[in-house]
Amino acid sequence: MNRAAYWDLYKPSSPHGTPPDPLPVGWTPYTGHGPGVELLAEPRTALELGSGEGREAAWLARSGVRVTGVDVSPVQVARARRWWAGVGGLDFVGEDVETYAARTDRVWDVVYSIWGAAWFCDPASLFPLVRRRLAPGGRFVFSHGETAPELYGPEILRHRADVAGVPRWCYPPQEWGARLKAAGFASAEVEVVPGPEGGRGTVVGVGWTGP
Repeated sequence: MNRAAYWDLYKPSSPHGTPPDPLPVGWTPYTGHGPGVELLAEPRTALELGSGEGREAAWLARSGVRVTGVDVSPVQVARARRWWAGVGGLDFVGEDVETYAARTDRVWDVVYSIWGAAWFCDPASLFPLVRRRLAPGGRFVFSHGETAPELYGPEILRHRADVAGVPRWCYPPQEWGARLKAAGFASAEVEVVPGPEGGRGTVVGVGWTGP
């Protein structure tokens, strides 16, 4: 499996040119629908897992948060660095998120993933790493698309037939909550946010390090 090669092809139509506007933190694919940045509380520092284009990371950094974005794709990281070079308090790291979380000794007030790497890493290995990267009182927030029960667990996702796919982990809210607690989180809340007008729902989860 080559995660980097797979994600190098994500949104390949816009590798250059004028950067878009930063994107306010939200957890569903529908603008202004569902919970927003309030789920992060008021962090001073944040780590984004699977930062991609970096639009939400740039928005947070412009709001005064010191943000580190990690992404396995060299293409995504290079584009994010180019687009947001003038934004202070923002760094992008090109590395597998599990490798990075295992090797660094830094801690953050929040770790978050918006339809990102938390969906594409085995929670049995990722969640304990995330727990260790959180400061006391910190929280982990993630979201992913609602998935049919027959696809729970790891499934292989493919963008196109000539590129090897990557595994994606999907579970119902109660299973995510149990996995967060098994990883050492003191409490967890996970729910499905229905899409507007019958659109696809989004699983949104929060794990807290303390009461």
